[in-house]
Amino acid sequence: MRILRASLLPLAAALFFWFAVRARGNPLPRAGSGSERPVSAAEAAADSDPVLKAMQEELERSKAQLKMENVPAPFYIEYRVVDSDDYQLQAEFGATESERRGHFRFARVVVRVGDYHLDSFYESGTGEATSMPLDDDPLALRHALWLATDSAYKSASEALTAKEGLYKRYAIEQTVDDFAKEPEVQSLRPLVRLEVDSAKWRSVLESATGLYREFPDVQTSGASAHFVATNKYYVNTEGTVLRGGDAFYSISENGSTQAEDGMRIERSPGDSYAEPSELPAREKVLADMREMFQTLVDLRTAPIVEEEYRGPVLFSADATNDVVETLLAANVVGRRPQPNVSARTVGAFASSYKSRVLPEFLSLVDDPTQTRFSGHSLIGSYPVDDEGVKAEPVPVVTKGVLENFLVSRRPIRGFTESNGHGRLSQAGQTEPSIGVLKLEPAEPLTHDEMQQKLLELCRQQDRPYCYSVETLGPRLSPRLLYRVWSKDGRRELVRGGEFQELDTRSLRSDVIAAGNDYLVSNRLGQTSRTIISPSILFDELVVKRADLAREKLPEYPAPPVPSGTAARQSAASQK
Repeated sequence: MRILRASLLPLAAALFFWFAVRARGNPLPRAGSGSERPVSAAEAAADSDPVLKAMQEELERSKAQLKMENVPAPFYIEYRVVDSDDYQLQAEFGATESERRGHFRFARVVVRVGDYHLDSFYESGTGEATSMPLDDDPLALRHALWLATDSAYKSASEALTAKEGLYKRYAIEQTVDDFAKEPEVQSLRPLVRLEVDSAKWRSVLESATGLYREFPDVQTSGASAHFVATNKYYVNTEGTVLRGGDAFYSISENGSTQAEDGMRIERSPGDSYAEPSELPAREKVLADMREMFQTLVDLRTAPIVEEEYRGPVLFSADATNDVVETLLAANVVGRRPQPNVSARTVGAFASSYKSRVLPEFLSLVDDPTQTRFSGHSLIGSYPVDDEGVKAEPVPVVTKGVLENFLVSRRPIRGFTESNGHGRLSQAGQTEPSIGVLKLEPAEPLTHDEMQQKLLELCRQQDRPYCYSVETLGPRLSPRLLYRVWSKDGRRELVRGGEFQELDTRSLRSDVIAAGNDYLVSNRLGQTSRTIISPSILFDELVVKRADLAREKLPEYPAPPVPSGTAARQSAASQK
């Protein structure tokens, strides 16, 4: 329930006054002496949480006192505090290269002047970031928030003036509200602590990267662990209070080598988890490292893609995941364009609303409320987004047609309310982003059926072979690409290829089948997100030789591994 301080008004009149003010977007009601009222869950939580208590107390003070002469009072203020415990470990060639653990706490304060229809969230008015004390001293915490609020208010006033001048100069008609009204939400989840067995992970990564001794052709060998626990606090003058923590755990390997012609060959597999219990065991990390090294060795002697091929290509679920991330996830979020731009949003789908963007048998759904899939935890899930809006499943693409954008509290044309996808970025701002995005085929085929369909297309087109890609690298370049011979289904690893015309058009027009072999990919980046996708089959895609620079090979061989060292290393890695 929203808290009202209205000692002179009956409760019904006070409620009417509050919602009338919100509807008009007028300045905030000032805090008064207040009558007796029930204690909210957020207030009760603040009694044992000095960070939350300091935020709430300073927000009330700012609401009551923040007003400059000849400048409108704020109609909205929000405080966000992010507290992060971050552990990173990097090993190379059998030894720890770097290890560090840091505790960071910062705040971002947003003050909005104007009203919900036309506000100051523009250029310098998008908020003020500041570091926060780590010792939980209430006065120190409030002092940092006070200075940031004062600075954010002044910047907001200047930004609103600049924005109004821009609108007048270009005769811009404001057809969409700048900021969406949302009901208050109180979500108080437990805080998290990061538990790290650093000695264990040093041993695992040192043993894994030390396996390079068994593969003399490998030039670089690395592995990393990145564990982070983040607690977030959020309060605003609409009455929303959020608090909760999440931890993420990531293990990755990397290695490289060169072929005899100087071509650089690289691999960097890895995965992230929401629960420490899902982290791979020592044996799994070592097995993955060996597999990566063996693939590098195999690629050194693999034949090069010489011809330009146009025909069927099968993408594994892993490769499809990168396609979804690059071509779909980046384009189905509703980002507000600049004020003088008339488009609905930005990106490749800016003018594709209610148009077909995928084959009719494919749909795309983003459901942040889903916490697990096929036994995997999903780091993109959340109950309430970072702007205080409850998460909800959103059918983004239905039977190939773009039905919805994922939007935050910054509306776009046709989407006047948030659908719970305002996510906190590393820069401390909130942006529309995916949560748990799943590509769903209407009639999925089994793995064997997908392989058979590829071979059938090859034979129908009288081709000696077609292509299948297992993993992709930067810019959707194939890292593990295979020729699949139509006569017997034999797979031959090749290198030096690239895809041409792999874009949103080909995704819409050239995909003819999809599998039931879903892969869960948890991804850390600007936001934590999850993509779930199956294998897909293109009936036509161009594969050609990549224009890759050749590097000179080392002038003399790597240092020889002492006799028996590789065997001892292999035995030690099993312990």
